[in-house]
Amino acid sequence: MTNNSIRFRPAEPSDAAAISDIVRAAYAKWVPVIGREPLPMRADYAKAVAEHPFELAVADGRIVGMIETILADDHLWIENVCVAPEAQGKGIGRLLLERAEQKALEAGRRELRLLTNGAFEANVLLYKRHGYVIDREEPFMGGMTVYMSKRLAG
Repeated sequence: MTNNSIRFRPAEPSDAAAISDIVRAAYAKWVPVIGREPLPMRADYAKAVAEHPFELAVADGRIVGMIETILADDHLWIENVCVAPEAQGKGIGRLLLERAEQKALEAGRRELRLLTNGAFEANVLLYKRHGYVIDREEPFMGGMTVYMSKRLAG
């Protein structure tokens, strides 16, 4: 699988089960780290797909990643981004984040925001490598929620 073999498309209601499967697989590695299922593993993706835009990364006819975004008044919120475990490390997450940036700019937003669990150190580092900064940290369910943002050039 190469970046050239990745195609993107919007999610459809029929994709909800596949999205749920990818999220559960991608977040499973964090269960032992925080001692519970991360909240994205508990989400109702049929409801989420009906309410928010999802963009899917597809390779060889299979969904290998996704990004869920919500357009706010002054920024684009990244609700969730994940890549199937077998497809991680191939740049798909970066491509999804770049697509969110493009979407923000097209909507006239110059900022992206997201949150992650502070225990997910690899995720925090990934976002930092892609230009996100930590805005604040707040205690949550025995851990720390890290709020991050990225300003886009106008």
